[in-house]
Amino acid sequence: MDFFLLLSCLILTLTFLRFLTRNPPAAKLPPGPFRLPIIGNLHMLGNKPHQSLAQLAKIHGPLMSLQLGRVTTVVASSPDTAREILQKHDKVLSDRHVPAAAQVLDIHKFAIPALPVGPRWRNLRKLCNSYIFTTQKLDMNQDHRRVKVLDLLEGIRRHAAERPGVALDVGKAAFKASLNALSSTILSMDLADVEEEEKSSGTAREFKDLVRELLGEIG
Repeated sequence: MDFFLLLSCLILTLTFLRFLTRNPPAAKLPPGPFRLPIIGNLHMLGNKPHQSLAQLAKIHGPLMSLQLGRVTTVVASSPDTAREILQKHDKVLSDRHVPAAAQVLDIHKFAIPALPVGPRWRNLRKLCNSYIFTTQKLDMNQDHRRVKVLDLLEGIRRHAAERPGVALDVGKAAFKASLNALSSTILSMDLADVEEEEKSSGTAREFKDLVRELLGEIG
């Protein structure tokens, strides 16, 4: 009796969870594999998702829908299907999902990665392509980047001379060099010291803490 009662409760629970995680009736989605409650089709991806998706495409066709947790995903796995999507339905499918953390300070209204596809996004992208990321602009800053690389090498030599036998944190040194290359180009100043972390400027520490906190909130 206890077994049948437990089985009945389990069936009712799974049915209720299935009801909570199902797609809206009005949603017209391509065919796809059966979805488990809560996790959907996440268990089908395995360690090599590209191979798992290729196997699923052989069963459900070149255009199929998967439920990855709470995210509904449509997978196109053939050149003809991809061409159909990118050429005829690009405006519908080229938008991106903006997490709630990026909307608190209205970042999604100004930042290119978070802006919806529209006139403002196109204008900002055109400005970047025409005035910031052009080959000529990048070539003009080549000497500047070379200076920052030489500063990085000098910092490594100084560390080896002053602290022989002590390992150097290459990740921190590379981060500081990259940060200085960007900050000096955009703000005309170095935000990080090439010296050890305990001698770093307060601005560098504040910036690093801000980036870490921002990544944590978005993640």
